Amino acid sequence: MFKAIIFDWDGTLADTKKAVVESFRRVLIEVGCVVDSEFIERRIGIGTKKILEEVLKESNITFDDRILEELTKKKVKIQTELSEVVNLLEGATDLLDALYGRIKMALATMSSRKVIDKLLSEKQLEKYFEVVVTADEVSKPKPDPEVFLVSATKLNLSPEDCITVEDSTFGVKAAKAARMKCIAVPSGAYTKEELQNEEPDLLVNSLVDMNKILDFIFGNTRSSK
Repeated sequence: MFKAIIFDWDGTLADTKKAVVESFRRVLIEVGCVVDSEFIERRIGIGTKKILEEVLKESNITFDDRILEELTKKKVKIQTELSEVVNLLEGATDLLDALYGRIKMALATMSSRKVIDKLLSEKQLEKYFEVVVTADEVSKPKPDPEVFLVSATKLNLSPEDCITVEDSTFGVKAAKAARMKCIAVPSGAYTKEELQNEEPDLLVNSLVDMNKILDFIFGNTRSSK
């Protein structure tokens, strides 16, 4: 049986799309950059700095580390102020309640510490997670497995004892690279078919499929496609 479950945040437990896209839009317009929303949405989860790099390169806008740092700080501040437009996805609280006390839980996200701390407090979710690892604690974004490996270390567990829940293709790749099982949910910017191509260990329609998720976590089998 698994000893811990590690959740992604953006697009997995919470619909953060509006806040993320709007915060990027506001800071990018300062440097004369207008970007399509989908370009941002399909990169949510790889970290603010990495997204900024890709957007600026795509737009042929010259930048350096100082500019990236300034834009990142501004973006985080704006996103923190937009917390009221963030909503938990259907089934998220019910699933967390069902898992609480039965298995260790962690949050592994490429969002910033300031954003996550405020949202967890406002949504009253702090009690569920023994460990919260954010972009501030790692140097490599997903699909690198660092954020999951750091989470396992903080839980005092081996990666093989952990299962992850992800909504993106790069999140599934990160989980597999960390040698963790992965439950994929098409609740973000990626379709069920795109996620299936990454061969997660379980693919559900949404977190509302709680019984299927619980059966996989606590059942006798560790592999179900």
